[in-house]
Amino acid sequence: MSKLTHLDEHGAARMVDVGGKAETARSAAATGHIRMAPDTLAAVRLGSGPKGDVLAVARIAGIMAAKKTGELIPLCHPLALDAVSVDFAFTDTGVEVTARASLTGRTGVEMEALTAASVALLTIYDMAKALEKGMVIEHLRLLEKTGGKSGEWRAE
Repeated sequence: MSKLTHLDEHGAARMVDVGGKAETARSAAATGHIRMAPDTLAAVRLGSGPKGDVLAVARIAGIMAAKKTGELIPLCHPLALDAVSVDFAFTDTGVEVTARASLTGRTGVEMEALTAASVALLTIYDMAKALEKGMVIEHLRLLEKTGGKSGEWRAE
C-alpha cells in the first residue's frame, strides 16, 4: 500500500522489524536555532540568568533526551547509543544547537539527534523564560546521516 516503513500492507502503524539487518556504524547530526532578544542572549552567554548556566543544563538535557528517544517517539527502537554530543554556537540573534548521535547497530540515529537538538532548545527556553517568553525555536532539521542501507545523506 505504501512505501512508508512504519505502515504495514493494510496501512496500520507498526514497528519496523530490524532483526535481519546487518549491524553497521551509523551517525546523524541535527541542528536548530532559538531566537531571542539581545538582553536575553547576553544573559545566556554570561550564564547570568536567574537559573544559572543555561547551556550546561541544555547540553545534559539533550544528551538525556537522545537516550530516551525510543520512549518518546512511539515507533522508534530503543537504542544503545555509543555517543551523543550537543554543542552550541552564538549567533547575532540567538543560539544554534548542533546534536550528534552515533552507534553500531541495525537502525539509524536520526531521531536521536533530532530529539537531542529539540530538547536542548526547549531547555534553553525553559531556563531563560523568566527573562523572555517570546523566544522562537526555529529551523530544526537533520543535517546529515551516515551508515545503513541508504548510506550517506547531507542537507543542502
